[in-house]
Amino acid sequence: ELYFKNLSKQKQKEVMEKNGNNHKLRVCVATCNRADYSKLAPIMFGIKAEPQFFELDVVVLGSHLIDDYGNTYRMIEQDDFDIHTRLHTIVRGEDEAAMVESVGLALVKLPDVLNRLKPDIMIVHGDRFDALALATSAALMNIRILHIEGGEVSGTIDDSIRHAITKLAHYHVCCTRSAEQHLIAMCEDHDRILLAGCPSYDKLLSAKNKDYMSIIRMWLGEDVKPRDYIVALQHPVTTDIKHSIKMFELTLDALISFNKRTLVLFPNVDAGDKEMVRVMRKKGIEHHPNFRAVKHVPFDQFIQLVAHAGCMIGNSSCGVREVGAFGTPVINLGTRQTGRETGENVLHVRDADTQDKILHALQLQFGKQYPCSKIYGDGNAVPRILKFLKSIDLKEPLQKKFCFPPVKDNISQDIDHILETQSALSVDLGGTNLRVAIVSMKGEIVKKYTQLNPKTYEDRLDLILKMCVEAASEAVNLNCRILGVGISTGGRVNPREGIVLHSTKLIQEWSSVDLRTPISDALHLPVWVDNDGNCAALAERKFGHGKGIENFVTLITGTGIGGGIIHQHELIHGSSFCAAELGHIVVSLDGPECLCGSQGCIEAYASGIALQREAKKLHDEDLLLVEGMSMKKEEVVSAAHLIQAAKLGNTKAESILRTAGTALGLGVVNILHTMNPSLVILSGVLASHYVNAVKDVIHRQALSSVKTVDVVVSNLADPALLGAASLVLDYTTRRIY
Repeated sequence: ELYFKNLSKQKQKEVMEKNGNNHKLRVCVATCNRADYSKLAPIMFGIKAEPQFFELDVVVLGSHLIDDYGNTYRMIEQDDFDIHTRLHTIVRGEDEAAMVESVGLALVKLPDVLNRLKPDIMIVHGDRFDALALATSAALMNIRILHIEGGEVSGTIDDSIRHAITKLAHYHVCCTRSAEQHLIAMCEDHDRILLAGCPSYDKLLSAKNKDYMSIIRMWLGEDVKPRDYIVALQHPVTTDIKHSIKMFELTLDALISFNKRTLVLFPNVDAGDKEMVRVMRKKGIEHHPNFRAVKHVPFDQFIQLVAHAGCMIGNSSCGVREVGAFGTPVINLGTRQTGRETGENVLHVRDADTQDKILHALQLQFGKQYPCSKIYGDGNAVPRILKFLKSIDLKEPLQKKFCFPPVKDNISQDIDHILETQSALSVDLGGTNLRVAIVSMKGEIVKKYTQLNPKTYEDRLDLILKMCVEAASEAVNLNCRILGVGISTGGRVNPREGIVLHSTKLIQEWSSVDLRTPISDALHLPVWVDNDGNCAALAERKFGHGKGIENFVTLITGTGIGGGIIHQHELIHGSSFCAAELGHIVVSLDGPECLCGSQGCIEAYASGIALQREAKKLHDEDLLLVEGMSMKKEEVVSAAHLIQAAKLGNTKAESILRTAGTALGLGVVNILHTMNPSLVILSGVLASHYVNAVKDVIHRQALSSVKTVDVVVSNLADPALLGAASLVLDYTTRRIY
C-alpha cells in the first residue's frame, strides 16, 4: 500500500504517454490447474473490467485439460473468459520423470503460442512445475513476468520452484509482510515488489452465505448439517512419495474410524497421485456411505463447503491460507506446508506412524470455531494489482536488476590477511568483574582486559563498548582478525535475539537488555550472547574434556551453581531458554533458602555464597578459626576460610563441606537419571573440593547403569571467556552452533 501512496496521478499519466496514449497493456494469464485459477480468476475479472487499459489473453494448460481431474477448463469458460490457447502438456506417469517430461513438453509448445500472442506481460502464479515452464519460456523470449505469491516458504520441491520463478520474474505480487522481506533478502528490487495480499481473499471475504445449505446438500447429502462434516484434500509429497502415500492411508483409516460425513477431493497431478487414487479405491472410499469422492468442486462452492465444515484435513495450501479467513479448524498433515504462516486454527501433525495421532487430532479439532484470520489478505488485492500493472513502463530496460547488499573488497589473496590469526572478542559479565579478551582459534587468550562491573545499566553498557572498542583496536596491532563478539553473562538469555531476559541478583539492572544491537552497531561485527553456564559447556566442547563427546554435562561451582548440557553434540536451551539451571535442582524439601526464593536447591548448599554464609555463622560463634589460621580484623569471612579450616581439621567446617558435596552429588545423580550423559565435568574454583564427594554419592545413590559415568575436573583456566569465544568461532567457521 505504501507503494501506491508514493505513486502520483502524474506518474500514471507519464507512463501512459511513454507507452503510447492508445497502447493497451497486453496481458497473458496462463493457468495450469484448479488451485492457481482460484487465485488468478479475480485478477482476470479485474483486467476484463477495464478494457480501456488492458487486453487479456488466456492460456490453459496442465491438469485443466485432463478428464481424470475434472476437465476444469470448463469453469474458465463458465466464467465467460475466451480461452485463446489450450496446451496439452501433462505426460502421464507415476514418478518424478513424468513431471520433468511435462515441463519439457510445455517448453516445446509454449514458444509458438507466445510468438503469436506477443504479450507485454505474462502473469504466472505460484510454485507448480507447469509455472516453471511458463516463466522459463517467457524469460527467454524477453517477455516481462509478473509472479504472484513469490517469497513464501512451504516445503518439498515447491520452495525451489517458487524461488526459481522469482529469479526469472520482473515484477512480484506477494501476500504477506514476511514474503515481501524474503523477496528483498533474495536481492529483488523493492520498487518492483507489491504487497497486495492474496487475490482469492477478494472473493473469500465477500462470499455470501445465504445459499450454503444447498451447496452442502449437493456435495454431501440431504441429511448433513453445517459444522458436522469434514473436507479432506491431500496431495503427494514429491520429495518423499512413499511416506506421503503411507500418511494418506493413515488419514483415510482415521477418517473411517471417526465416522463423520467426509468430502474427499482427488489429489493434484504430481508424482505419486495415481498411487493415492489407488489407495482410495482399495479402501472403498468412492462407495463408502460416509464419503463423497470428487475430482473437482467449483471454487465458489468450495469456499462455502470449507467455511461451514467441522474441520478440514490434508496438506493443501488452501488449508493453511484460505480456510483461516473463516476460522474453520484445520489439521495440516506432513511437511508439504512446513514454513507457511498460519493462524491459530491450524493444528500440525508433522509425522504419524499410526492412525491414532491423526484420530486424536480430529477429536481435538472437529467442530471448533476459531477467530477469523487475515494473514494472507484483506480483500483488496485486485485493485492494488491493477494499479501496479498500470504503473509498468514498457520503455524501461527489460533486463532485470538485482539489489545485492554491499560487499567488501575481496582480500583473500593478501598475504597480511592470510597470516592473520582468526580470533573472537570474548566478554564475561560476572557479579564482580567485567572482562574482555581476544581469544584465538586454538583457545589461546591473546590479551585480557579486566574492570570492576559497574552497578548501573548505563555505566555497564558504556564500559562494555569502551573495552570492546579498545580490544578491537589492539587486535589489529596483534595481527588478530576479529570474526565476531561472544558474550557470557549470568541470568536467563534469549540467544536467538541476543537479549538478557532475567538477571541473577548478583548483577543489578540487567533484565530485558538487548546486548546484540548496540555492540554490533558500534563494532560492525556479529554478536552472540548466552548464559555463562551454557558458555562453560561450549568451552568444554571446543577446547576441553568434552571435545568429541556426544553427551555430557558441565557444572560450574563458583559464587553460584550453574551449568550447561550438550546432547548429541548440541547445546540444549529449552523452550523458554531455561534449560540447565542445574543449581536450582531441589535436593531437600526443607533445606536452606536459595537466592531464587525456593528452599533446598543445590546452590543453597554448595555455592560460594552458601559456604560463605556458613563460614560467617561459625565465625560469629568463634568456631571457625583453628590452630594455624589467622584473620585480620577488617578481613571479610569467605568460603576460602571455611575450606582452609576444614583442611586444618575443623570438624564443623568438614561437616559443612561434606553436606555441600553430598547436595551437589545428589543433583548430579538426578542429572544422570534424567539425561544419561557419558561425562560430567566439574568447573569453577570449588570443583576440586567437590569431585570426590560427588563420585561417592554416585557410587552410593545412582542406578547401576549410570555408575560408570566419568566425573572429571575441568582443565580450562577460563571457561566463561573461552565459551563466549566458541559462540563466535564455531558459528563463523563451521556453522554448527
